Amino acid sequence: MRTNPRNLNYKELFSHPELVQQLIEGFAPPEVATMMDFAILTNHSGHYITPLFEEKIDDVVWSVEVAWQGLRQRVFLFLLLEFQSSVDARVAIRLLHYVACFYDHLLKTKVTSLKQGLPPLLPIVLYNGVGRWTAARDIHGLVRPKPPAFLRHYQPHLRYLVIDEGRYSQDELAAINSPLTGLFEVENASSDWASLQAAVDRLAALIRADPNKERLDRLITRWLKRHLKRLGNRIDLGQVHSLTEDKAMLVENLEHLVKRERQDGRKAGHKAGRKEGREESARETARNFIKLGLLTDEQIAQTTRLPLQQVRALHGNYDD
Repeated sequence: MRTNPRNLNYKELFSHPELVQQLIEGFAPPEVATMMDFAILTNHSGHYITPLFEEKIDDVVWSVEVAWQGLRQRVFLFLLLEFQSSVDARVAIRLLHYVACFYDHLLKTKVTSLKQGLPPLLPIVLYNGVGRWTAARDIHGLVRPKPPAFLRHYQPHLRYLVIDEGRYSQDELAAINSPLTGLFEVENASSDWASLQAAVDRLAALIRADPNKERLDRLITRWLKRHLKRLGNRIDLGQVHSLTEDKAMLVENLEHLVKRERQDGRKAGHKAGRKEGREESARETARNFIKLGLLTDEQIAQTTRLPLQQVRALHGNYDD
């Protein structure tokens, strides 16, 4: 399976513990985040072969210690990056298979044993598609029709947490207030250069206020340059190495894009206006020919270059 470049871009982001922590604290249920000791985040990402889908698990896996009822236990955070134009209804099936392959990997590498027990998992799907996420969030929801009562206990269950970037409003992201939410705002604003410029400005401010600003600045600047390149921009980002230190240079380039967008819009408007003016002139000429009654509709259409159906429709204004 060919890897989506956007997945690789995000995979680099979530190979850093700061952003994993911001993801959980900002978007997971509060009771989940408060149990986790983020000081002991450990990266376990790798390439786990999955024969069923003939691909490698190339997503992000972290472990973190959680504490509840006086106990401490390691939980694996399985982060599946989904950047597609539409919802993949097979995600629940894929996750079930990925989790089985990951558990098999833990046993084969002796990270755990069946006697010790398999560690709990939190499967997370991070999604940024055009529409909202509508797929079943538990593989059990794909079993249809609903099985009879005596079979229900034997059906597979694996529920996952969905973080759908596009579902959050700008105010909701601002309330969470982290560099990661600023990054999501940039993603959501990418269809409009003026909005993108404002989102980038806010992202730079969030990075400056973060205690890990130097590390995050380098990381997010690389992400932003790739993101703008993917959007097909025509600006030179070669000299931009820091979103906070080189912000003036980036803003200047974005301002040029905003101005160019507005100029293109005005040109398109003028062009559309001229076209409409020519068409109205042709319709007026056709009306005059109809009044004279000297030409057939076919001859009028040929002379004015109007569609024949449009010429015939103009007769209604002059027929007795």
